Amino acid sequence: MTLYQRLKQDLQQGRFNPGEVLKQRELAEQYGVSRIPVRDAVQKLKSEGWLVTHGKCGIAVPGFDPIEVEDIYLMRKHLEPLLQNLALQHLNSEILGRARDILSSMDERSDLTAAEIGQHNWAFHACLYRAARRPTLFAMVEHLHLQCQRYIGYQSLSLNYQDRSQQEHHALLDALQQGQGERAAQLLQAHIVEAGEGLVSFLRQA
Repeated sequence: MTLYQRLKQDLQQGRFNPGEVLKQRELAEQYGVSRIPVRDAVQKLKSEGWLVTHGKCGIAVPGFDPIEVEDIYLMRKHLEPLLQNLALQHLNSEILGRARDILSSMDERSDLTAAEIGQHNWAFHACLYRAARRPTLFAMVEHLHLQCQRYIGYQSLSLNYQDRSQQEHHALLDALQQGQGERAAQLLQAHIVEAGEGLVSFLRQA
């Protein structure tokens, strides 16, 4: 596991508190590495929204922001059904089988970490979206998922959302396998909207 992956996992699992200021020198000491890999990992995590600039050269852990969540899920609600619809004509048994395998691997494990939940969730949707052959739109959706991953893992573990999410994934994939594109788009939009609304509500009450 790279330093980037280790630091991202620790951020998602709450090792560092929201609002906590981090120093690269101290991170290098904690993880037993030099400053260079810390600098590179921090830059990548900042670009994905896992860390933010603090002062002139510091970094900090961002808080959980319900407005940010609303914006992310609003964009996902419109872009992902569009991308899935564009993928419909290119979906085949191989792609759908790979998507089913991803869901099965998640069903078989009850010990998934928050980071792993986010990674598997994106792997499932990405498997379907790539078939659209729209790299620019795909890259936009992928970036939204990267921003969303810390919330997805937090939501799945803190709100016990993972079982419900998996049921919705299976229903979505069943609709695609049956050629029900319109129903699949409706299921995907509902999947995104309900998850976003539940998380926003929880964050505002926290």
